[in-house]
Amino acid sequence: MAKHGKRFLEAEKQVNRATLYDPAEAMELVKKTATARFDETVEVAVRLGVDPRHADQMVRGAVVLPHGTGKTRRVLVFAKGDKAKEAEAAGADYVGAEELVQKIQGGWLDFDATVATPDMMGMVGRLGRILGPKGLMPNPKTGTVTFDVAAAVREIKQGKVEFRVDKTGIVHVPIGKVSFDSGRLLENFYALMEAILRARPAAAKGTYVRSVAVSSTMGPGIRINPLRAQRAAERPA
Repeated sequence: MAKHGKRFLEAEKQVNRATLYDPAEAMELVKKTATARFDETVEVAVRLGVDPRHADQMVRGAVVLPHGTGKTRRVLVFAKGDKAKEAEAAGADYVGAEELVQKIQGGWLDFDATVATPDMMGMVGRLGRILGPKGLMPNPKTGTVTFDVAAAVREIKQGKVEFRVDKTGIVHVPIGKVSFDSGRLLENFYALMEAILRARPAAAKGTYVRSVAVSSTMGPGIRINPLRAQRAAERPA
């Protein structure tokens, strides 16, 4: 059984384990229970009623959070010619082709997101075993395999995050920092929930969103009422 320090145990006393909090209350509480000396990341965990072992129940997507994640992301783009120039103009940190493939094969992974033009995927495919497990492989489902590289780079820089259900049926996604005010965290949370609801596979039966929790990097988990989270995310614009 994991042992926790005094700070965590004190923070945990503020959370009622038997309560399913309203999303707004949860965002206030996650800020109060963050006691580390650094700006902790706020992460949401959503347990879904899917079996990711079946391809037709895989949940994957991306969403641009209204207020970003609070982290500057380094973007690598695989492109040539005019598309490479477009990527550079849009703010990509690294742009290239074969030389980047070789560099990554040599162990370099100093970036946070990748974009590729479709014609580069034959070359980029050689990196599947390296980039795939780290969630860095470009994918058309998340808009990172595209000829509109400028838009893709700008979205990532503005706060686009990808999500994918893990083998236990849970989606883990950062929605900001504890330095964000609770209103910004809440808006990011609703944007994420809306995207997850849109990504529901047709093969998913029964209850889709089974549980929702939010926590800071060093703080305790706070359970959110999944029905309220879904109703708010489905609210009309």
